Amino acid sequence: FNNMLLYCVPRFSLVGSKFTVRTRVGIDGMKIVETHNEEYPHTFQVSGKERTLELQASSEQDKEEWIKALQETIDTFHQRHETFRNAIAKDNDIHSEVSTAELGKRAPRWIRDNEVTMCMKCKESFNALTRRRHHCRACGHVVCWKCSDYKAQLEYDGGKLNKVCKDCYQIISGFTDSEEKKRKGILEIESAEVSGNSVVCSFLQYMEKSKPWQKAWCVIPKQDPLVLYMYGAPQDVRAQATIPLLGYVVDDMPRSADLPHSFKLTQSKSVHSFAADSEELKQKWLKIVLLAVTGETPDGPDEHPATLDDHPEPKKKLEC
Repeated sequence: FNNMLLYCVPRFSLVGSKFTVRTRVGIDGMKIVETHNEEYPHTFQVSGKERTLELQASSEQDKEEWIKALQETIDTFHQRHETFRNAIAKDNDIHSEVSTAELGKRAPRWIRDNEVTMCMKCKESFNALTRRRHHCRACGHVVCWKCSDYKAQLEYDGGKLNKVCKDCYQIISGFTDSEEKKRKGILEIESAEVSGNSVVCSFLQYMEKSKPWQKAWCVIPKQDPLVLYMYGAPQDVRAQATIPLLGYVVDDMPRSADLPHSFKLTQSKSVHSFAADSEELKQKWLKIVLLAVTGETPDGPDEHPATLDDHPEPKKKLEC
């Protein structure tokens, strides 16, 4: 077994210690990288074609002994197979990220959730609207659900379909930018673009399930009157989330625990709660939303967009 590393876990046995093999990582193509993490000391990374493992030793000395033993084994393997040329010429400059040529062929090192606060692709902060973190199975980056809505066949996983980020999807699948534009989501529409030509737009307090209330700039555009767009601010270049309104049930009777002037949209297990700054603004939103959930669009001279004038802030107004 001098050409592979076995990752095993102990299992109960009456005749002594026994182990179950979870993963085999071949020495051919293996790289060793020393990692640093305040929460997990004495760690190092073993990166192979089959899988990348981040391991924690019991002490710094134990870690150094493991790294030394593994590196010596790698060197000996390459020397015996006469393929060892420049593989360790950059001992102090080994990149933990998978190169473009290796995408899908080598298992990546997953970036830890606690090492990032925003999506590594679109740079949006992780919060209640962007929901939980996801990992690209090709490059190992932490991305939001919007940037991981792609699947590609990965060679290191036997050709199975895995969730990947947009950049890796384009590289692995060979899609061009023009073809990718066809997949571009409605989230790419700028807030100022839809707010200036909207059925209704204003700040609303928003809550999903049991998460805390937070302020969001909400817009129902004229060109897409059955979809509610939510932005962090009126000038954001992309929406944080969208809600296709068709089929939702509207509940305009707030509970005692809800904020004043609130209403809910429910569909199956999805519950979205909103609260306006005034009863008048709430009624304007309800008038539009009640039409949208049935598939109807507003028309007639009485339909006009709500604006920040309905709940003015000092020295700051925005017409929609």
